[in-house]
Formats: sequence, C-alpha cells, structure tokens
Amino acid sequence: MFDVYRNGKRNFLVVSNGSPMPALYSSNKWRKSRARVLKVSDEIRAAVQERGYYLGSVRVAKKDLIHTECTVTDTTRGNL
Repeated sequence: MFDVYRNGKRNFLVVSNGSPMPALYSSNKWRKSRARVLKVSDEIRAAVQERGYYLGSVRVAKKDLIHTECTVTDTTRGNL
C-alpha cells in the first residue's frame, strides 16, 4: 500500500505505507489523502522502490485552461 500526499500547487507525493516523508519535501505543506491507495502504475511503483518516493503533478482540467478570444470578421457583401 501507499500513502499519497498533496499540496496547493497541484503536486502529489507517493511514499510507501508508513514511510517518513523525504527530508527534501518535508518543509512544504502537504496534506495526506484519506483514501487508501492499493494500486499504482508501474512507473510510480518503480520510483518508490528506487528513491523511496514519487513526485508528480496533477493535470490541469479543461475548465482551468485559458481560452483566447475569437474575433468574428464582418462577412457582409463588399467587405470580403
């Protein structure tokens, strides 16, 4: 099992269950996820076994994307 922590900058940190938080990231404000994580991807599992943690970021949702304004050109006769 794994413990998942998240912070306000859309980052998440995955460590083995019961492992201490890495000293490099302990100064940031992390919140532990209440949900139990039983399964993670092979990439995350390999990183946790190798380094003891995995740091990733959450994708930006469509509603958070910045849309540019579209301008409509005048297509009446004589302006083409």
